[in-house]
Amino acid sequence: MQENKKIGVLFVCLGNICRSPSAQGIFQHRVNEAGLADYFDVDSCGTAPFNVGKSPDPRALTATEKFGYDITDQIARQIDEADYERFEYIIPMDRKNMMSLTAWQPKGYAGEIELFMKYHPNNCGMTQIPDPYHEGAEKFFPIIETIEQASEGLLSYIREKHGI
Repeated sequence: MQENKKIGVLFVCLGNICRSPSAQGIFQHRVNEAGLADYFDVDSCGTAPFNVGKSPDPRALTATEKFGYDITDQIARQIDEADYERFEYIIPMDRKNMMSLTAWQPKGYAGEIELFMKYHPNNCGMTQIPDPYHEGAEKFFPIIETIEQASEGLLSYIREKHGI
């Protein structure tokens, strides 16, 4: 990563309409609250192409709004090779997406690809952020709480690593 480049953080799930846009919105909110917006480039994407161009799932919009976050402007996209250059931290929500990301990783990628739950302060015995897509709306609320806690841990990790 170049010295003048912002710290790139990319959240990744399968379709980029539930977990990763929620994580992007929550993490960006935490960054802004800490007065660090000038240091970060935060985005999200999916590993699959089927939601490209779509807005977040209405249940994700409702759940994030209930917790005080706004993800309405996000549009789903699929990861591409340029993301490996742009983002120092690529944060998949689950092992399956992590496997895809590491398989597609260009030779020489110097960033970190780590499961989001690695940064959760007590990870509740979980290693992945569960996908609520095929569940009812009520399943989105605990996911948002988990993402909030993992976001705090990730931000602390990055701040310590970069001295900010």
